Amino acid sequence: MRLGDPTLDQLRIFLAVVEEGSFGAAARASGRAVSAISYGISQLEAQLAVTLFEREGSRKPVLTEAGEGLLAEARGIADRVDALLAKTQSLHAGLESGVGIVIDVMVPGDVTAKVLGEFRRMFPTVALTLNVEGLGAVAECLLDDRAQLAIGGPVIGDHPALERQVIGEVELVPVAAPGHPLAQKGTQPGESRKHLQLVLADRSDLTEGREFSVLSPLTWRLGDLGAKHSLLKEGLGWGNMPRHQVLEDIAAGRLVELDLPEKPGDRYPLSALWRRDDRLGPAASWLIDAFRDGLKQ
Repeated sequence: MRLGDPTLDQLRIFLAVVEEGSFGAAARASGRAVSAISYGISQLEAQLAVTLFEREGSRKPVLTEAGEGLLAEARGIADRVDALLAKTQSLHAGLESGVGIVIDVMVPGDVTAKVLGEFRRMFPTVALTLNVEGLGAVAECLLDDRAQLAIGGPVIGDHPALERQVIGEVELVPVAAPGHPLAQKGTQPGESRKHLQLVLADRSDLTEGREFSVLSPLTWRLGDLGAKHSLLKEGLGWGNMPRHQVLEDIAAGRLVELDLPEKPGDRYPLSALWRRDDRLGPAASWLIDAFRDGLKQ
């Protein structure tokens, strides 16, 4: 059996009858005659070679088993067409079809979650691609055209191909487990160099040979901030961490903020970064403002 090709209008008529509860109500809702609605359903049934409604024995049309089975598909098609039209209208209005963003691991997770959740509500037609990276790998995503926007730290913010706009900062603090030798009072200058330092590794080549707040020649380099956090709590070394990420551990005594003479803790400025040869659209510009507001709180 060769089936016909139903039109989008026929599918919308089918959905209108289901949603409104009758042919007459569907006609009133769509501003058409009842005969036009009835004809549209008959044509759709002919195209699909099925009966969609039981019309006898009830004042209201009741979906047949076939109608029930095809309802979800019809809704899916109509929803996808609506999404296509909405995206097309957005493009005509200058809104991006998609935005790629890369976010520094130092950015508080709750800020990222809140901003991206609001973004999806504000810009439902804009496809968002997300990467989370550290240090130079943040900028590398921009330079390799894997993202249009970055929220990153100061490591590579002076690159000549990038524009930079400071939007906030994160406080870094040196910490260790309570039993670690550096957690004892009266630490002498140079003592930190005698102990293993856990360091966030840079997975890019942009900052090869450069060190950031590394005091000890004894280091373990970790590409994941969560792994570094876990090893610190196990007492396997000392290292800098964003204060927001270790606040509860310090309060609970699982970690101790170190009072080192070298004061390796620091402010970690965060900037919005993008390529100088790229023009940011409304959705990307909104993300910059939203992250700035989130980091202030």
